Amino acid sequence: MKKINITLPFILSFFTVIPLFSQINKEPVDYVNPYIGNISHLLVPTYPTIHLPNSMLRVYPERENYTGNLLNGLPLIVTSHRGSSAFNLSPYQGPVENIKNVIPLSYDNEIIKPYYYSTDLDEQNIVVKYAPSHQSGIYEISFLKTAQPAYLVLNTRNGELTKTAGSISGYQQLANNTKVYIYLETDVSPVSIGTHKGETINAEENTTKGKNAYYIMKFPENTARVKLRYGISFISTEQAEKNLRREIKDYNLEAIARRGREVWNRTLGKIEVDGTDEDAKIVFYTSLYRTYERMISISEDGRYFSAYDGKVHSDKGRTFYTDDWIWDTYRATHPLRTIIEQEMENDMINSYITMTDQMPRAWMPNFPEVTGDSRRMNSNHAVAMVADAHSKGLKDFDLKKAYKVAKAAITEKTLAPWSSKPAGVLDQFFIKEGYFPSLAPNEKETVPEVHGWERRQPIAVTLGTVYDEWCLSKIAKSIGNKKEAEYFEERSKNYRKVFNPETKFFHPKDSFGVFMPGLDYRFPPGIGGRDAYDESTGYVYRFDVPHNVSDLINLTGGDEAFVAALEEMFSTSLGKGRPDFYHIYADHSGNVGQFSMGNEPSMHIPYLYNYAGQPWRTQKRIRNLLTQWFRNDLMGIPGDEDGGGLTAFVVFSQIGFYPVTPGLPMYVIGSPVFERATLKLPEGKTFTVSCKNYSPDHKYIQSARLNGKAWNKSWFTHKELMKGGTLELVMGKHANKDWATGKKDVPPSFKMP
Repeated sequence: MKKINITLPFILSFFTVIPLFSQINKEPVDYVNPYIGNISHLLVPTYPTIHLPNSMLRVYPERENYTGNLLNGLPLIVTSHRGSSAFNLSPYQGPVENIKNVIPLSYDNEIIKPYYYSTDLDEQNIVVKYAPSHQSGIYEISFLKTAQPAYLVLNTRNGELTKTAGSISGYQQLANNTKVYIYLETDVSPVSIGTHKGETINAEENTTKGKNAYYIMKFPENTARVKLRYGISFISTEQAEKNLRREIKDYNLEAIARRGREVWNRTLGKIEVDGTDEDAKIVFYTSLYRTYERMISISEDGRYFSAYDGKVHSDKGRTFYTDDWIWDTYRATHPLRTIIEQEMENDMINSYITMTDQMPRAWMPNFPEVTGDSRRMNSNHAVAMVADAHSKGLKDFDLKKAYKVAKAAITEKTLAPWSSKPAGVLDQFFIKEGYFPSLAPNEKETVPEVHGWERRQPIAVTLGTVYDEWCLSKIAKSIGNKKEAEYFEERSKNYRKVFNPETKFFHPKDSFGVFMPGLDYRFPPGIGGRDAYDESTGYVYRFDVPHNVSDLINLTGGDEAFVAALEEMFSTSLGKGRPDFYHIYADHSGNVGQFSMGNEPSMHIPYLYNYAGQPWRTQKRIRNLLTQWFRNDLMGIPGDEDGGGLTAFVVFSQIGFYPVTPGLPMYVIGSPVFERATLKLPEGKTFTVSCKNYSPDHKYIQSARLNGKAWNKSWFTHKELMKGGTLELVMGKHANKDWATGKKDVPPSFKMP
């Protein structure tokens, strides 16, 4: 196994390729290691994405994972997170009759930076370099054996390509009504462009279309190097060419890479960290880079194509974003932007509202993608994004409209997971009884809204939706709708309806009010436990009441019983051999006992010890989890990294605090990893978490001061953060079990004090 570290030899090898960038002092982007997580623990690896922050153009090597032996052509644009490239480019030398429309390419000497890619196609003696802009990119392809003819093959997997003497343009059909367009040209004029049959290139037809349509570009004898630049668009080929002309004026790849490097340094520099642990810095800045992969801006010269109504719209002077899996990102990715990317977060929320205006039914999206809203997972957590942003002072969007469409998504659309159907009989039951029912023993599924594979997920739906209703109550109160605020606030307590007082777990209950018999919380029924929970076991969902932790503590039996329940989760074994367990619960990865660091519903759980007056346990647990599961190596991400879904947890946790309850403008203190972490805020302000008596192994807080005043609380407000200042923590190797333990010191629940 090749372990990738950002070490001096690695840096020097890259900058012998591009010697224009000084490496006297490391800058933030130099700490980014895109290879982290490229081998998955169970499911999908984290791909090494080359892109600029939140840009339409994203690429990564077309291979299964880091161990893949072949590249399936060179990528030109990935149109959905974790998807494959819409077009492929394949350089080739050899007999024409052996050309395929996508040529598997072996590779070596690969270098990946967020703004640059290079590799040797060693079997063919070809060297590839690449740099991206926002809506265009540039390749430099060197053919080392000039005695053989040089070719480039461009394919579209389902679409149409048109050629001129020196360019190729066209589109690929994506899902629904969406197309992605390309315009491509080279610095060396091709001798011919066409398809082939045997040894002959047919250059007569100016258009080719259909499945795997392709063109071959043949270059003059002894061509040693070809530079290729291209633009992409979701509007038209003409717009793709405009995007190229606007962003890449010539064939200077080094200039494009340099510009990308500057963009990334400005972006990542919004948080500065200092300390002696270089691996921790690599994990931190790589995690921060991951949070900028989505959402993506699809505004093109003030216009964008919307898959939500199939039309091209003016963006009205505001950047339009899409591509978000809100079930994952509402927890920490969006809250991170409320601190360091407020304008962007405002625009993203505005984009959600605009998408809703363009949809046949005015239901807030929950998985908006380039090709439309895919309605995945359970609950409708876009409301949490809105409630959190507004509670933290972001107001550059229509709150009343956001409330209306978020409410509709929760009350008019079915709550059945992975469904876009209107509310049905199960939703009527939820309104009346306050919980989403499970199937009774031997009861067959007859409800048409229920997805055959995803099942009912009754506890996940109930707990997720009551939290959404709490968020609705917060927004309703803000817009002056007192009646609905009180209604949804009361409904948000309905997690009690599925709390089993005997076992102290949330327990599926059928429509007759009977708890599911014989349930082992380690092994809930259905693939991924979907007949009871979703992707995790009952031990994780035992703590899924982020809006009212204090009441959950009371239900569990008080502070000591709650801490014991947390410890039980971390101490209870899987209960089966790993092949048997993960065959059913593949998402439940990154385990510490029954806890799953690899899945987003677990991320807030280590911080819950603070609420029970034992913050030292949070400090211990957070630091252990970061060390165990988020590392500077190829398997250094424990689960699906959903465009910042997991890595935003790392960013917050390494700084030293976490937004346990999106919608409450406060942060729960953990255990900072760095000697100093400084967040750059609007109006030139900064907020610094500073550690005295710092050492990488000093994980326990001995005492704290906020802006010079003694601080004995294990939390602080967003307002305190945004006005700037310093949270000073005195750290030690052993726990201070008396700090922040009083009833007045614990984080708030349900409402701010």
